[in-house]
Amino acid sequence: MRLWSLHPAQLDRAALVSGWREGLLAQAVLLGRTRGYTSHPQLERFRELGDPATGVITWLVGLADEADQRGYRFDRTRLAGEPDPTLRMPVTDGQLDLERAHLLAKCRVRAPEWAARLEGEPARPHPVFDVVCGPVAGWERAAAP
Repeated sequence: MRLWSLHPAQLDRAALVSGWREGLLAQAVLLGRTRGYTSHPQLERFRELGDPATGVITWLVGLADEADQRGYRFDRTRLAGEPDPTLRMPVTDGQLDLERAHLLAKCRVRAPEWAARLEGEPARPHPVFDVVCGPVAGWERAAAP
């Protein structure tokens, strides 16, 4: 499961689509609708919120908005509630840099043209996140670049 901290506009097609699918799984986990993935470390930051499900729904809306921009149609009826447009979560610059490097490595293999575009851009956060200085998140399991 990869719930990207990066702005959805920086995600290639595969990352955007799989992020939607994995976000829906995260929603099910946080609502107690599945027994799998309940201990997944990427859910920690949502569990820290007063309403974790609303947190992941708000995150999913960011992906759906980007999908709309690209002409894709993500089924918003699968969202189990309304997003919170005022929700803000912190993400460290270290985490963003790690995710950018992780995505770039994947794109060099599966979408070289996207990797070339991403090479020239700094990491930008998903609209729900505010960037703070700091290291890679403690819940992160990907290897540092």
